[in-house]
Amino acid sequence: MELRHLTQFIAVAEERHFGRAAKRLHMAQPPLSQQIRQLEEQLGVRLLDRTTRRVDLTPAGQELLDRGRKVVEELEALEADVRRLGSGTTGDARLGFAGSATYDLMPAVVRRIEERLPGVGALARGELLRPTMESGLRDGSLDIAFLRPPVASPEVEFRVLRRDPLVVAVPAGSSFAAGRAPEVAELREQAFVAHPPMSVVHRALRELCRRHGFEPRTARVAQGTAEMLSFVAAGSGIAAVPASVRALRLDGVAYVDLVDAPEVELALAWRRDERSALVRSLLDVVVDLTDGGTGVAAPQRAEGVVLPGDNDVALP
Repeated sequence: MELRHLTQFIAVAEERHFGRAAKRLHMAQPPLSQQIRQLEEQLGVRLLDRTTRRVDLTPAGQELLDRGRKVVEELEALEADVRRLGSGTTGDARLGFAGSATYDLMPAVVRRIEERLPGVGALARGELLRPTMESGLRDGSLDIAFLRPPVASPEVEFRVLRRDPLVVAVPAGSSFAAGRAPEVAELREQAFVAHPPMSVVHRALRELCRRHGFEPRTARVAQGTAEMLSFVAAGSGIAAVPASVRALRLDGVAYVDLVDAPEVELALAWRRDERSALVRSLLDVVVDLTDGGTGVAAPQRAEGVVLPGDNDVALP
């Protein structure tokens, strides 16, 4: 049984009239009558009782109508779902965010995806370290990630979105909280609540302090930004964090600019061989968001990096 035969039969069965069904199907009546007879011959049963005035269903015809409608509806739904998947407008988007990006960028990205791609579920994970996100991109557990370069995996492409200067998070009662921006050398005697050693921010702080003749003294190592700021609020030490962390407000913590502060990059990353229409849609949404004056710096193309589909759609 072909789908067109089923569709034609349903039209006749619902209209109870070959002429009206033919008009509905945009075809002539004789070919329609011939198609229905061929269907009956193929099935070996009579589906319709025909009179000069109307068409009635046999029990077999009623069964075919009832179940045939469900088949056609399911096929139409399947076709629509496949088209949406192919266009990148449906499915689950698995997103990873670096610690600081969790608090300012993640809400904006999730909100924009829900606005622009209502058929896409944004499954976001925050406070992730770069090695974890690179691994997630490689094994497919993440579709895109917001991480801090450098990127070690040749399988991962990235595009720099912004550069965040480091600031110092200090206890609210600290002398730094109410004074001028400190010089790096003034932090020599301070204890730091530090990022894990593999963190880009950790390395940036260590290199900065070494340039000024000292090693930062670590009081605690925190696994995430919220944990780090909680230790700062408790008076365990100070912390060097990207300026975007100011979006996370915590009682007992003040943020202080640092003189000649270094900057750390934040980049959008994806699999190098990515061909998913959904990922392409996500990249378009993020580029539009970061170029749209939302408070996130306009993206800078990393040298040699090409977004999937750039040959077809020009991006800034």
